[in-house]
Amino acid sequence: MDSAVTEDVPDEQDEKIKQFHELGLDDRILKALAKLGWPEPTLIQEKTIPLILDGKDVLVRARTGSGKTGAFAIPLIQKILSNKQTQQYQQTTSLILTPSKELCKQIYNVFLSLTIKCSREVKYLDISPQVDLLAQKSLLAENPDIVIATPSRALQHLKAKNLNVKKTLETLIIDEADLIFSFGYEEEVKTLLTYLPTIYQAILASATLSEDVLSLKKLVLHNPAILKLEEPSLAPPTQLSHYTLAAEENDKAAILYALFKLHLIRGKCIIFVNTVDRCYKLKLFLEQFGIPTCVLNSELPASSRCRAVSQFNTGTYDIIIASDEKALEEPHVIKHKKGKRRKDKESGVARGIDFQFVSNVINFDFPLDINAYIHRAGRTARGKNQGTVLSFVAIRERFLLQDVEESLKKEYAQENLFKTYQFKLNEVEGFRYRARDAWKAVTRIAVREARLKEIKQQVLNCDKLKSYFEDNPRDLQSLRQDKALHTVKLQPHLQDVPEYIVPASLKSLAGIGRRKRKFNRDVASSSSAAKSKYQARISNPLIAMSLSKKKK
Repeated sequence: MDSAVTEDVPDEQDEKIKQFHELGLDDRILKALAKLGWPEPTLIQEKTIPLILDGKDVLVRARTGSGKTGAFAIPLIQKILSNKQTQQYQQTTSLILTPSKELCKQIYNVFLSLTIKCSREVKYLDISPQVDLLAQKSLLAENPDIVIATPSRALQHLKAKNLNVKKTLETLIIDEADLIFSFGYEEEVKTLLTYLPTIYQAILASATLSEDVLSLKKLVLHNPAILKLEEPSLAPPTQLSHYTLAAEENDKAAILYALFKLHLIRGKCIIFVNTVDRCYKLKLFLEQFGIPTCVLNSELPASSRCRAVSQFNTGTYDIIIASDEKALEEPHVIKHKKGKRRKDKESGVARGIDFQFVSNVINFDFPLDINAYIHRAGRTARGKNQGTVLSFVAIRERFLLQDVEESLKKEYAQENLFKTYQFKLNEVEGFRYRARDAWKAVTRIAVREARLKEIKQQVLNCDKLKSYFEDNPRDLQSLRQDKALHTVKLQPHLQDVPEYIVPASLKSLAGIGRRKRKFNRDVASSSSAAKSKYQARISNPLIAMSLSKKKK
């Protein structure tokens, strides 16, 4: 294999970044970019787009949120539009592979936005949903320009001859390449490549240059240009703040309850735990206090996972609880027992999913290695938005924190990257008393029943079973009239926070004890501006706590 051309992309450049119109893009793409609100290409897009348009193989390494999807989607659409001028027949010329169904849907939505002005010319299809192959056969028979799939789903259609690209494929793109093998797709990829032509342009996009990526590079790339964005794995400290809070297992739930009810943490939050059962336990715990959440894990059907992400992004829920499945693969911390539960290997939570406008990431369970921490923290502070990571650290998790601190210290060349979140649990003893009883109420049986309830709901909403239930109404009736599931009993009084359990220093932040004042139109505008400024300050949890100290 020829030697690769490696180009390091500096984090800051002396010369001005090129604009999209300087990259030779079609006007229809430029109009879509303007509508999306993308003012200029990111660094990785500026370097990658010309290389792909020149037909070179490319390996793109850049952190999550740097614009990797746009870096390959924009030039791919441009190539298709250019080829349409001479192309006589509709053909499938591009195949995009990614490790999870959520990422397939995410990439599909990016193409949907970028082709809003040329949707008749550029056809694309996401075949990752696990429907019957025959249901997608007719759609593939229309030869869409771009097919988006997981490796296993693409291979199924190739073997069934529903998809035939042996003579037509021009571009192969593998997104999140470093996860392809770790998701168990190595054999599928190797077999899939036998169904492709010998010559095609290949692009790999990845957040890291791991051993798996290098192995995949040998399989699909020929004399590639390797673009590495010279930047830390996470957003800089000026954009992303890292906090730690010492908390044992019995206190974590009480602290989380107090933080939300006292409005010390504001904005959209992702709470990470290390197991699927912990997802439901924490959800049932918070629901007792009137804090609505949704859960995300690999045991949910793909449609449910996509719905949860969509509801979070659209604001239906401001809090999502996600299990990091990689934690279960660490034998030195958690002994993973083989169970009957079926996990979907085409699901990914900590990596890749496009959670939008996330203000805070809370590690309820501390991640088990530096990569897991980076992947979780990468969900916030995306683009130019500010973000916060707050990690609960028990005594048994301190060595994990030390490993993360050492790794990030070398990368950022900064001693005190992690700040201690000052939280005096003894000042919120009333919250701890309530939380202790609520946490105990969420038993294993309650968690199991909650999951059964969710499964039953999925069965009732399943499109595949609608015709069956129409023919067998008694079965549907028996499901609806099934015995009541013994989940946690909700007590309405727990949803309110009585004034006597709130520390005096925090009553103003929690909005308790304020006197009603008459509205003064003369000072309305000035007070509104001051309030906005104040709320912006306390959106950061550490600032909120420091403000409360000053009022003592």
